Amino acid sequence: MDVVVIGAGQAGLSGAYHLRRVGLRPDVDFVVLDHAPRPGGAWQFRWPSLTYGKVHGMHALPGMELTGADDARPSSEVIGDYFTSYEDAFDLRVHRPVHVRAVREGGRGRLLVETSEGTYATRALINATGTWDRPFWPRYPGQETFRGRQLHTAQYPGPEAFAGQRVVVVGGGASGTQHLMEIAEVAAGTTWVTRRPPVFREGPFGEVQGREAVAMVEERVRRGLPPRSVVSVTGLPLNDAIRRARAQGVLDRLPMFDRITPDGVAWDDGRTVEADVILWATGFRAAIDHLAPLRLREPGGGIAVDGTRAVGDERIHLVGYGPSASTIGANRAGRAAVTEIKRLLDRDTAPTGLPESAGETEGGPAGELTAVHS
Repeated sequence: MDVVVIGAGQAGLSGAYHLRRVGLRPDVDFVVLDHAPRPGGAWQFRWPSLTYGKVHGMHALPGMELTGADDARPSSEVIGDYFTSYEDAFDLRVHRPVHVRAVREGGRGRLLVETSEGTYATRALINATGTWDRPFWPRYPGQETFRGRQLHTAQYPGPEAFAGQRVVVVGGGASGTQHLMEIAEVAAGTTWVTRRPPVFREGPFGEVQGREAVAMVEERVRRGLPPRSVVSVTGLPLNDAIRRARAQGVLDRLPMFDRITPDGVAWDDGRTVEADVILWATGFRAAIDHLAPLRLREPGGGIAVDGTRAVGDERIHLVGYGPSASTIGANRAGRAAVTEIKRLLDRDTAPTGLPESAGETEGGPAGELTAVHS
């Protein structure tokens, strides 16, 4: 293959779309591999109570709007159906479920992508594996002694599972606050703990603020540091539901506990809270372990990225990583990655035989894609 795309979430599908736009053919010039059982990216695993109306800032994939969605339907269903229609409309031929075990140097300028359906030799790689497969579980003294239940956002089943229980929710991001507000309506009691005081954002979040937030995350990945969460630089938007929860005391936050006991959590100042459940809404880390054989990680723990391109290897582009982790960022990253990959392929013998301008006019492959959708 000329290009292998790993992951068929927002970032991977955007990359695949733009590969088609520049004239590359699915299953001939490029292939999209996805380990999930069905279309929908990480959205397919979201809890049922996260309805489409509660989703913050879902941006449409390039070339096809998401219209007529029912706000009351689970987001997993709405976006799963949308991604299915998108893959069909643009004939992306996603292979699934396919598990990528490792990416290695293959010689003669190619990378070897070792998967559950065989090994691909590719000239370029779009890595769009996201974070869902790597939930972050903090470790605290006494954690193994807790007699109750511990689970992570990735396993969150919805609020009904916590009826009548005492629940400690750990984490100050959007998921933590959403879980907390839902669970508080059915639980015997809730306690919210975070490492840092949460920052609630008043007023609109416009283009200027968005660029500033992206720039902060981008600076980290350029230096080879692990990406920070979006909420760490944007803050939590204040809406009516959050205002009500604050007024009711649901969002009264405590500092992080110091240890876990068999019956709950405890602080060094003598305070204790009994709990039946500890819910870790502590985020995720980038799922990039399969790239380990290429030794791209910097001393800071992340992969240094310039735009979408790995600084250590121009054949590798990370989309949906760091500053492109949002849905709109993933779209832009997919296009940027393909632009650079096309230049690389053209420079190294132009196997498609297409001119530099291919895909930039209404004729040719780009026109065909538009016709498919219309």
